[in-house]
Amino acid sequence: MPNIYLIFSHKLTSEQEKDLRQNWQVEKFIALPEHLQELWSNIPPDLPELNCYLEPIKHWLKENARSGDLVLIQGDFGAVYIVVNYAFKLRLIPVYATTERLIKKEVSSKGEVALSRIFRHKIFRVYGR
Repeated sequence: MPNIYLIFSHKLTSEQEKDLRQNWQVEKFIALPEHLQELWSNIPPDLPELNCYLEPIKHWLKENARSGDLVLIQGDFGAVYIVVNYAFKLRLIPVYATTERLIKKEVSSKGEVALSRIFRHKIFRVYGR
C-alpha cells in the first residue's frame, strides 16, 4: 500500500482523507517537516529561479518516498512544476485535488444579493507529463 507525501499549504479534509484511503489505498499520510512546510508556504515572489530554493524539499522526498508512493503537490505554479517533474523522475505518482464549486445566491427583501461559494472535494487527479 502506498504512502502519500503532502506538499501543499493546507490540511487535508476528512473527505480527502477518505478518498485517498478508499480509492488510492493510501496507508500513511506524511506531512512536510515544519521547516520545509515553512519553506513551501512562503516561496519568495522575487526569486528569479526556484531550483536551488526547492532543493531541501526535493532531498526530503528522495530520502523518504519510495517508487509508487503518491505526492500531493499544490502551491506556487513554478514550484509545483519543478516538484511534479522531480516526482516523476523518482517514479512517484504526483497528484492534485479537484473541487466542485457551488455558488449559492440569496436575495434579501431589500433587493441585496449575497453570494456564497462552497468548494467540495471531488477527486485526486494524476498530473500529466
